[in-house]
Amino acid sequence: MKNPTTAERKSDRELVVTRTFDAPARLVWKAWTTAELFARWWPPKSFGMTLLSCEMDARVGGGYRLVYALGGDPSKSMAFFGKYLEATPFSRFVWTNEESGDKGAVTTATFEERDGKTFLVMTDTYPTKEALDEAMVSGATSGFEETFAQLDAELLTLRD
Repeated sequence: MKNPTTAERKSDRELVVTRTFDAPARLVWKAWTTAELFARWWPPKSFGMTLLSCEMDARVGGGYRLVYALGGDPSKSMAFFGKYLEATPFSRFVWTNEESGDKGAVTTATFEERDGKTFLVMTDTYPTKEALDEAMVSGATSGFEETFAQLDAELLTLRD
């Protein structure tokens, strides 16, 4: 595989995912912070979730809300939402994952440009070991390889 995705539990509370993308940081950032672009590549298609709505205000104090139909059935929906704590264009993004209540992770994504490519480090920090254990068992921490392959495809379509 050209640009493998790694996902590794680094501690009782941290899951770290890394990936290199063949695009400059400004385009990777754009794909992460523009609702209509983000909706095209997140989550993995194999999860069987249809996006019903995607709202993003990608700035400090802003928020996001993604609503999915499970199995393509709009009567069975699930919302993912949170707030942006940090947003440094093209380099760092921090957000909360509030749909899980007090078990939700805080996610930090860093984008480091290297020779026109972007190295992503995404760290999910859970409030407890048990919360991360539960997320891993539920499958919430799987699928990054497929998701980021979808992002690769989206990045091929983007221009400045």
